[in-house]
Amino acid sequence: MTSTNRFLLSTISLGLMSAFILGTANAQTVYNAISSGKVYADLNLRFENVSQSNVRQDASAFTLRTRLGYTSDNISGWSFNIEMEDSRIVLGLGDYSVDPAGYNPGIYSVIADPETTELDQGFIQYKNSTVTFKLGRQVIALDGHRFVGHVGWRQDRQTFDAATIAYQPNDKFEASYSFITQRNRIFGETADLDSKDHLFNASFQTSVGKLVGYAYLLEEDKQLQNGLDTYGASFNGKTAGKKLTWLYHVEYARQTAQTETSDFDTDYLGIKLGASTNDITLNVGYEVLGSDNGLLGFSTPLATLHKYNGWADLFLSTPAQGLVDINLGVDTKAFGGNWKLVYHEYNADEATSGVDDLGNEINAQYTTKLNKNYGVGVKYAKYSGEGGRPDTDKIWLWVNTKF
Repeated sequence: MTSTNRFLLSTISLGLMSAFILGTANAQTVYNAISSGKVYADLNLRFENVSQSNVRQDASAFTLRTRLGYTSDNISGWSFNIEMEDSRIVLGLGDYSVDPAGYNPGIYSVIADPETTELDQGFIQYKNSTVTFKLGRQVIALDGHRFVGHVGWRQDRQTFDAATIAYQPNDKFEASYSFITQRNRIFGETADLDSKDHLFNASFQTSVGKLVGYAYLLEEDKQLQNGLDTYGASFNGKTAGKKLTWLYHVEYARQTAQTETSDFDTDYLGIKLGASTNDITLNVGYEVLGSDNGLLGFSTPLATLHKYNGWADLFLSTPAQGLVDINLGVDTKAFGGNWKLVYHEYNADEATSGVDDLGNEINAQYTTKLNKNYGVGVKYAKYSGEGGRPDTDKIWLWVNTKF
């Protein structure tokens, strides 16, 4: 069955199920639930330019992403949501490549914003005071997106065809489970992947921070063995002092990658410490995506990868030698907006011949609100390459609105 047919089938099934559920109520109740629902829109107009010291030509993209959605009111805890997403090239400025989508493959530097129109979300939901159940195409984002996220920076964000149940008996404890049958990735329908993924996550809020435990058991639905099992825990929080608020995060995970011939075991370690006062926050981070003897690196295929290891996106796939990312950052407010500056120093976790120093990167961003509904921003990434990776300069300019 093609991806398009699966979209159509899932939409029809969702509509039939919603009609059945709503049909259990009287006609007036159904009318009130539908007429009281919310229509919403989210538009993002963005220019992106990429220059790299490789054989590919410099890339430029001017794109508009539009999301239009509707969320019904609930009947006895039941509701539904439908959301369409469209991304278009504006003014013919489409000199870029999206290799997984088959758009200008191998010609320009990659800008992962293909033209596409698709069902972004479509799900039914049941919710009461302690349990939330969601079935259909949906956004799933867990714990800062390090392992599971929506990749919302790209115009075609990542969603999942899944069933999710969450249990929250109080404001301190929460547990969730998701079973994913398809990963709807950022490269359009042609690059979506069938899967058999299980996501377990539980958290407990203490007086000094949140403790989280998780198990993410991933597998693409294909004949070759490809399991990727990750078990981990994190603790993060903040403590207010007399003059400073101290921020802290520590996380460890163990991962096993199964192939037809062998298993690989790798480790993840993330530590972040910060201090905040008034409108300034300083932080230092140390992150290790480990390697198994220089043969395979720790992998996070469902993550919002752009958020981590530099905005130039040179490490969307972890090198076989692993990755050590030492970073320093500052967040502040000035000139009516928010500033963010980050410096990254990259090295291999297990160096091999010719791969040890993996370069460094500078990131800078400024965002501000024009009014209640409109925001603008400018962002820059400069990567100085080592280990066979090209020097890379990227710049973005955008305006967005939600209503």
